[in-house]
Amino acid sequence: MGPHPAVAAIRLAVRRVLHDVLTDVQRSSENAPPRPPHEQPPQPLVLVACSGGADSMALASALAFEAPRLGIRAGGVTVDHGLQPGSDLRAAEVVVRMTALGLEPVESVAVRVGRSGGPEAAARDARYAALDAAAARHSAAAVLLGHTRDDQAETVLLGLARGSGIRSLSGMATTSGVAGRYRRPFLRIDRQTARKACMVQSLPVWDDPHNADPAYTRSRLRHEGLPALEKALGKGVVEALARTAQLSRDDADALDAWAARAEATVRDDAGLLECAKLYALPPAVRRRIVRRAAIEAGAPAGSLFARHIEEVDRLITGWRGQGAINLPGKVVARRQGGRLVIRQG
Repeated sequence: MGPHPAVAAIRLAVRRVLHDVLTDVQRSSENAPPRPPHEQPPQPLVLVACSGGADSMALASALAFEAPRLGIRAGGVTVDHGLQPGSDLRAAEVVVRMTALGLEPVESVAVRVGRSGGPEAAARDARYAALDAAAARHSAAAVLLGHTRDDQAETVLLGLARGSGIRSLSGMATTSGVAGRYRRPFLRIDRQTARKACMVQSLPVWDDPHNADPAYTRSRLRHEGLPALEKALGKGVVEALARTAQLSRDDADALDAWAARAEATVRDDAGLLECAKLYALPPAVRRRIVRRAAIEAGAPAGSLFARHIEEVDRLITGWRGQGAINLPGKVVARRQGGRLVIRQG
């Protein structure tokens, strides 16, 4: 008798991602210096980021099951954000649970959460910094994240509310980070399947009270916004939003590639952007070039919103002698002699 359908689904999703990781490792090893004939290449290590919740515990269990069958070492990291009393004890419990699954190495990393960008963004930044450091410390080939289809739907709606364009609507990528470090096997699996997989395997899970706290935007969306949409529009909203994310990502990737090719054609011999040539481009391509130039000048990508790019775009399309535009990161954009100049200060 095979595993429960929920368990089979999460294992299959993880197996596919691990195959992708192995392919990437093999490609990178082809460019590495040759090893002595008697020396065997080390087994690649894949880490799981585990909070102790149902999604990440299901992911940890699937990784522990699938990795040895593919010759991959499996480890785990839990991040203690220090935002709740007893968070260090809960992190220690997660370490025990991951160790019981057979993961090795396993560690808990404590972080200090700042205030920049709001509590959710600050916690996310601290978490990813800790995961980046852990991956580098252990020379991990990849870090698996337990984001589900439901998380993807919430991300799309948050992007829609911000009005930040098609890239925000594309949600989370299956693969992201430096050299494709982060992998999200569950983006096509719903949250209930992950919880069911934990239940049938008798895996203890921890429900983070922040996930039900209306003080957090994502929590309000999860418990109020999405249910209201499903009540008004019927079931299938989550699946439709996840589909929208993939379609938007395909479109955004194509436009990004177009903008990358076009950028070289709109710069003069000194490397400055020529407004007349920018004006001739489609708005979606032109604004991508402007955004990229602002980021290269020092504007933080996470703080650079559509309204900033629209203001700079008016220097190209609606020039009336207006002054400089101040952007995040103390970056300034101005029009000078038919050129768009974007630089610090």
